Amino acid sequence: MKPSQISQQRWKFILLIFAAIIAIASLVYTNYLVRNLAHAERSKAEVWAMSTKNIMTMPDVDDEFITFIYAVRDSLNLPAIITDDKDDIIFWRNLDSTKTNIKPIHNDSVTKQLDYDPNYFQKQLAFMKKSHPPITLELENGQKWHVYYKDSWFLQQLRVFPYVQLSLIALFLIIAYTVFNSIRKSEQNLVWVGLTKEAAHQLGTPISSLMGWLELIRIKFDAEEDDTLNEMENDIKRLEIVADRFSKIGSTPVLTNHNLYEVIKNYVDYFRIRTSNKITFELTGDTHVEAKLNIPLFDWIIENLLKNGVNAIGTEGKITVNISENIAKEEIFIDISDTGKGISRSNFESVFQPGFTTRKRGWGLGLSLTKRMVRYHQGQIFVKESEIGKGTTFRIILKSNLKYEATQI
Repeated sequence: MKPSQISQQRWKFILLIFAAIIAIASLVYTNYLVRNLAHAERSKAEVWAMSTKNIMTMPDVDDEFITFIYAVRDSLNLPAIITDDKDDIIFWRNLDSTKTNIKPIHNDSVTKQLDYDPNYFQKQLAFMKKSHPPITLELENGQKWHVYYKDSWFLQQLRVFPYVQLSLIALFLIIAYTVFNSIRKSEQNLVWVGLTKEAAHQLGTPISSLMGWLELIRIKFDAEEDDTLNEMENDIKRLEIVADRFSKIGSTPVLTNHNLYEVIKNYVDYFRIRTSNKITFELTGDTHVEAKLNIPLFDWIIENLLKNGVNAIGTEGKITVNISENIAKEEIFIDISDTGKGISRSNFESVFQPGFTTRKRGWGLGLSLTKRMVRYHQGQIFVKESEIGKGTTFRIILKSNLKYEATQI
């Protein structure tokens, strides 16, 4: 892994830890607030229980004191239920009036139909028992009342608020990361496009000069059919193609219909004589399939994969290119296999990432550019299979330009 990649990984790790600290701090503080608010609500429930007990058990006292006790009792806004030792409900507070058949106080315009639902009481009591331990009141006659209550709406919302908040923050961060990452990649693409177009422009002049010098040599030495000069001309034409490739980066390529076998054969023949004779090449498969291609860019795809295979082989080996067609899906498979050192399964996806390389002097851009150019051709590329020490097979899938109609029997 290169230093730039290590630095990126370190920053991602630091940001992840920072986000975790914020999340933990938010949860801890919210839980602190919930505990304090829950304690305060229990105190209110205890006051309400005592005031209710006093109202129902106290002898005749001053009217003003009774009014005060009622005011204390009615100040509770928590849903609550009082039961005896047999779990029979004695009194309740702030339950749904449409289920208790009791018209709410301070509400003279109830539009909903009032009803009595015993199951509703039992469900509420069961829920309250699970929510908090009961408040037990001992009466003078030896009986015991049990007061059950549940959290207020505000406390219930406060319990889930941190999770909602963290979810929204996480969603915002994901969107922000996606947007900024897209902007960064767009800026990188603009830089690469600018560099490649400038390289194409700079190559134009020396290539034209080389063609002129080559013609002068042929005239001066009367060597129109010299094999060496013909190969030099082929290399100069290849430089023109490379410059043309660079000039097309960043633009939508024009795709035209071509015989796939012939296109690949032409490049393999060119590449073969410029590689060690200890590495053999074999082209097999369907010779009639057609696909829409941009020849300069498609040659670049084949070139990168063949060079990758040669580098993987090292000294002596074999590279096989096989073309097959899936008629049912109207797809063409191009399998490029080598007998090189192979790729570990964990790196099947990583090999296409910019900067990934196993070579000391490699830039790690070949397969990344190859994948992009395959996408230009509306296709896909992946590692079909690989075994350490035995070789690798890359598969390219393109849409076939030949249409087949189902035959009726």
